Amino acid sequence: MRGHESTGEEIQAGEAAALRLAEGVPLREAVDVGDPRSWPALDAGVRVVRYEYRSENLPAWEKAAPLPARVRLPGGSGLLDESRLALALCHRDGRLRERALGRTAGRPELLPLVVVRSTDWAEPVRRRAREVLRTHLDAEAAVALAPLVLLLGRRDRGDFAVDLLGQVLRAAPPERLSPLLAHPDRVVRRFTYRLAVERGVLSPVELARAAAEDADTVVQTLCAEAALAGGRTDDDVLALLLAARSPGVRSAGVTALRRAGRPERAETFLADRAPMVRACARYVVRQYGGDPAAWYRARCADPRDDALPPGGVAGLAECGERADAALLWPLVRHPSAGVRARAVAGLRLLDVAEARRLEALLEDSAPGVVREVTAALLPSARSLDAGRLAGLLAAERPRHQRVAAFRLLDACGGLVRLRAAVALLDDPDDKLRHWAGQSVQAWRPSAEVPPGTAEVGELLDRARHLFSDHVLKRRKWGAGVPG
Repeated sequence: MRGHESTGEEIQAGEAAALRLAEGVPLREAVDVGDPRSWPALDAGVRVVRYEYRSENLPAWEKAAPLPARVRLPGGSGLLDESRLALALCHRDGRLRERALGRTAGRPELLPLVVVRSTDWAEPVRRRAREVLRTHLDAEAAVALAPLVLLLGRRDRGDFAVDLLGQVLRAAPPERLSPLLAHPDRVVRRFTYRLAVERGVLSPVELARAAAEDADTVVQTLCAEAALAGGRTDDDVLALLLAARSPGVRSAGVTALRRAGRPERAETFLADRAPMVRACARYVVRQYGGDPAAWYRARCADPRDDALPPGGVAGLAECGERADAALLWPLVRHPSAGVRARAVAGLRLLDVAEARRLEALLEDSAPGVVREVTAALLPSARSLDAGRLAGLLAAERPRHQRVAAFRLLDACGGLVRLRAAVALLDDPDDKLRHWAGQSVQAWRPSAEVPPGTAEVGELLDRARHLFSDHVLKRRKWGAGVPG
């Protein structure tokens, strides 16, 4: 079986629910009927057997309150209430499950278990359950059961119920879909929005609003494409898409500006915070003869411009040339941390990052800037001043500076790496201490560390708590120092 499997915790809850049902507790009180996972959990929990010494191997509920014996006989006519019938629908005996399905008529509260049985491994049970489901699944029941049907749709035999659900909802009044379009389960929303788009029951504005507001990227893409289908470029639709938080949705809106013949509107997205949106904006502007690179250069020309958006700096690096480094270098001292970070990233992207000029930025107050500087310096870590980097490991330094210094020292390899790692073995920061320990354990002597270097032995001794005696002895032997 692929797809949904109940967890051990869920099965335990299902086992407890089965015991409550056997004691006569009403179904709605024994089972969390609002949680679709409760039904497959109950199905599994009914059949759980706890093997105990000198005890009959039966589920706990069956020991406490077994079903009437006559119910298990072929053609039996035992009368069961709702709770006991629920147990029969999940019983380990397939013949009993099949007969129980014939007694679900007029009991809509048991339809969830009919859905479960429609995926049953036993073909006669499965066939009977599907007949019952086909007869009783109306629009109201389909809306209520959709989360369970789609949950079980991941099973090998779950496709029947999913197909039937789609048939019923396609014929249902459009307003019936509303609760499912707002359902917290994204799988339910995806399924329902696909149906809604297929049926054409949502207007372009409604689709655009869904694309802008839904948190799921699949729904966002589906609705944005549907809202713009057929080349529609209504102002209300574009306004919703362009104001969306999702970069994918904004990108769809920006690209649609080309069909709308509004390159000037696309120009305002050249400095968007998302690379995808900036790329789409550049495409639209170029289609109408504009020059995005010139637009970026004009905005990056004044390093004192406090209003310069970070996306404008990133955009220059994305479509500029190496000569544009002359505009980016002054921006590494810009008052805005976002601009500084994007300027450093741009220099790296244009392959004009000079290690010596960037090294001082390792002491920047903004973690984002230091991360970009570190990424730019890693390829040339061995050319940096190791002593200065070691000074940044001091406990009083901001954490982002200490992390950057250790990453660069670790990249140096050799004795520099071992010194830095051992220096942090007693660090108060748990993560730094852990990374340092891993670095020491992974360290091996390299060509630039002469065999017999006494400092190696001293450093390994300081880290002896990371090794067994045997491993420590072999590490020292490999470095040519006394064990």
